[in-house]
Amino acid sequence: MVNVDGDGDVAVRGSSWYQRMSAHVAHLQGQLNKFVALRVQAGGISAADEEIVAKVKAHLNAARTALQGPEGKKIRRRMSGAPADRALANMHEAEVALLRIAPKGELRNKGFYALSHARLHLGRDEELPRRLEAVLYRGTDADPAPGTRELAAITLHAAYQAEEAERARVRSFTQMVVCAAGVMWVLAVALGVWAAQNYHVAEIFCFPADREVKGSERVCPLGNSAGSADVFFLEFIGMLAAAIAGAVSLKDVRGTAGPYHVATGLIILRLPVGALLAAGGIVLMSGEFFPGLTRLDTPTQVIAWGFAFGILQESVTRAVDRQGRSLLDNIKGPGSESAPPSNSGPDTGGPASGRGAAAPADEPADSPGSRFRRGRRGRPGRRGRPGGCGRCD
Repeated sequence: MVNVDGDGDVAVRGSSWYQRMSAHVAHLQGQLNKFVALRVQAGGISAADEEIVAKVKAHLNAARTALQGPEGKKIRRRMSGAPADRALANMHEAEVALLRIAPKGELRNKGFYALSHARLHLGRDEELPRRLEAVLYRGTDADPAPGTRELAAITLHAAYQAEEAERARVRSFTQMVVCAAGVMWVLAVALGVWAAQNYHVAEIFCFPADREVKGSERVCPLGNSAGSADVFFLEFIGMLAAAIAGAVSLKDVRGTAGPYHVATGLIILRLPVGALLAAGGIVLMSGEFFPGLTRLDTPTQVIAWGFAFGILQESVTRAVDRQGRSLLDNIKGPGSESAPPSNSGPDTGGPASGRGAAAPADEPADSPGSRFRRGRRGRPGRRGRPGGCGRCD
């Protein structure tokens, strides 16, 4: 780990999320240094502000510690995303505290920053964003409205709490997927070892000889007799099919800016599921579970059906894919599809708020055409209703 500034923030080595978060910690440290210098120039720092400065330093140090972490646990840390969440929580608290000591001339701009985050994570209809928007537009940059500082800090804190909850759900889902994949791997290996050690278990995956055909022999995955490698080879074919299906499914996977390896966990989960489905499918066919499929004639057919069952794991894991994609989509950010549209003015019911959309330029707002509305089946609605809306269904 190599850092290039005195505070130990700006890193020249590390993963992409470490680089981004470390750079943001450096930005917050610079903001704190500037605010403290401005307070000293203005005549000193009050005791209350000194407490806030100490808390900001503590949060930034905690974020640095979470980002650096022990070197020997990099793979586990990257898969879980827990260090990033710890660092992000401390950075959020530091930003809220910095807002409480921000200079008066920067307070309104920082209020709009808080408002943008609140719109992303709380929604426009929540009380805090609406109140903050009204307060910000009542004041000016030089003279913010009374109560702006505390309301902006509370709103930003609520927005960050909502964002952390969104990220915690994704991290929890990733951990569940990884744990499920680990259990599946243990079961797949245990089944192969059991079949290799017990001849009777390996025989379950064979098809008996056809009594109606003279000279027919038993059909097993690797020959005419049960062997110790039969089940392992069958599971390998299932994993191969699952890997191919997983590679094809990557066309619908979108990357994420966070340290959450959801797609990687889902690929890892597919492999043991494909192995177990290949083995389980052959057992069902050998037990005459499927009508009309009571016997396979060659070992190649057994392997081919194992490959087919491995492909079928896609139908099992598709629901898990949808859940992971839904959780990733819930992590909102600037420019995301779920982010609400931005406004250029306060929420007063005018065109900027979207509650009173203006009529087209070539049609006056009070013209008959603007009050004309069609019914459900394309027929004109009746006029004469209050407000001139015709049939408002």
